[in-house]
Amino acid sequence: MNPARTRFPRDGEPPAYGGSADAPADGWTRIAPQSGVAVELAPGDRLTVLDPCGEQVSDLYLVAADGVAEVFSSGRTTDFGNSIYVSTGSSLWSNRSRVMADVVDDTVGVHDLTLTPCSQATFDLLYPEFDRAPHPSCLANLCHALAPFGVDPDQIGTTLNVFMDVWTDDQGELHIDPPPTRPGDRFTIEARMPVVVGVTACSAEKSNNGHCTPIDWRVEHRGAPVAERATHAH
Repeated sequence: MNPARTRFPRDGEPPAYGGSADAPADGWTRIAPQSGVAVELAPGDRLTVLDPCGEQVSDLYLVAADGVAEVFSSGRTTDFGNSIYVSTGSSLWSNRSRVMADVVDDTVGVHDLTLTPCSQATFDLLYPEFDRAPHPSCLANLCHALAPFGVDPDQIGTTLNVFMDVWTDDQGELHIDPPPTRPGDRFTIEARMPVVVGVTACSAEKSNNGHCTPIDWRVEHRGAPVAERATHAH
């Protein structure tokens, strides 16, 4: 069992959510299954990703808005946090050792910092049943969504895989269990610097208990609300 389940035990039922499998709630935007978006955040803005159906992973990747060579580092986040787990109170660090965002709310407590976003190579190597057919992927969706901000595909490294249940047994072997999310479970970060955040509804069936469903998101701006700007990938 994933030790994150005991380190960050969930507290009660998910918050009430007015959305459903058919449509997001008012004030929320939907990421279609196996697609992604990029969202701009100023310092103090909060981005929440929410699982409207349950058992769905969302890959999250940050780049500095004022210089996209500075990117999210899972390694520094692990190193400086002294843990391979993140939840409320954790900071997300960049490759230049700056805090990009803090985790300020989390109703799940199970997320992954070890695996790269799924790619065509993922499906070619790990899904032989697909016979190397073209397949949507989080890497392709992040590349497409972040490209308008000047992000090169080679700049996209290991993501924060929100809601993904990855754990290691005593032999060092990785296991991926179904995401423990229920409809309405959510994860919120607050930007500490101007960032662009790539967010996906993960495309890998084996990471999502065999089915891929949407992810909903919203931004709460510090100060007066303004319209969110986002680019979409399909």
